[in-house]
Amino acid sequence: MFNALAIGSMLLSFAVPAAPAFTTPPPPDKIVIDVATVNGSGCRPGSAAVAVAPDNTAFTVTYSEYLAQVGIGAKPTDFRKNCQLNLIVHVPQGFTYAIAQADYRGFAHLEKGATGLERANYYFQGQSQTAYVQHPFSGSYNDDWHTTDSVDATALVFKPCGEERNLNINTELRVAAGSSDPSKTNSFMSMDSTDGAINTIYHFAWKSCP
Repeated sequence: MFNALAIGSMLLSFAVPAAPAFTTPPPPDKIVIDVATVNGSGCRPGSAAVAVAPDNTAFTVTYSEYLAQVGIGAKPTDFRKNCQLNLIVHVPQGFTYAIAQADYRGFAHLEKGATGLERANYYFQGQSQTAYVQHPFSGSYNDDWHTTDSVDATALVFKPCGEERNLNINTELRVAAGSSDPSKTNSFMSMDSTDGAINTIYHFAWKSCP
């Protein structure tokens, strides 16, 4: 059930929400994203990759092993998995960006009484961490899941113009047995699906620099 999926493969079974509309159109020149560092129990080196949309409106992070679980077959530390991405985003001169929306997808099996949690935050190197945006789930649950973090246009945090600051993205999955019996059952939550690869999509908001 949990076989590693090919890095870079795309999830075709879901419709991707349109990116929010902002006043500054995306730059026409290609942007490049390099992964500076990858840390965390949910994304060992080599198990995460980044691809930029051709129209420069979004980028996708693809994982091949990101699973939190409790119960039969789970280790004591498996209840929590996290991933810390440090990204170098090369943008055309005269532009800067903010993360306006993030779409997360996966699959969860939660026994009755068990709970799950997906949370994330985003900030630029040298700036204070933003508060985590949290999405809880309750059992019984056995289905695909989808969450969206959206930022109001007036609250967008843009990378300072003319400065080189990496983008940090922290994500986390947690599963708790709750009132279920972990000696007889297994509950899990993954950034994965039964029929495709993980599709975590981050939408850009663009702004012109003076």
